[in-house]
Amino acid sequence: QVQLVESGGGSVQAGGSLRLSCAASKSINTIYYVTWFRQAPGKEREGVAGINSAGTTSYADSVKGRFTISTDPAKNTLYLQMNSLKPEDTAMYYCAADWGLTLATIFQYRNYRYWGQGTQVTVSS
Repeated sequence: QVQLVESGGGSVQAGGSLRLSCAASKSINTIYYVTWFRQAPGKEREGVAGINSAGTTSYADSVKGRFTISTDPAKNTLYLQMNSLKPEDTAMYYCAADWGLTLATIFQYRNYRYWGQGTQVTVSS
C-alpha cells in the first residue's frame, strides 16, 4: 500500500509553467510505475506521464516536449514540470502508483489501485 498527496496546482496564463508534486508514503523507487493522469470535466481520465522504478519515462503525445516527469527518491516525491501550458491542459491532475504494469498499460487508469486526491490546474488564454 502507498498513500499519495499531490500539490502545486494553480491558475496560470497560457505559456506559463507549473510544477506539480506528489508525495508518497514509501520509496518511489520501489513502486514499479508512478504516473500522472489528468481529467477535465466531462472527459475521460487520461495518462500524461509515467516513470518506472528503473527511471524509464513515457509521455502522452499531447505533452511531449512540454512536460517532464522526474522523481526525488530521497524525498519520496514525484514531480511533473509543465511548461508552455495551454488552455487544453486545464484539468484535475492526479498521481497514481501500482505494480505489475507494462508499457502498453501504464496509461490505463483502471490498472492503478493507489491514487492521490488531485490538484487543479487551470490555464487561461
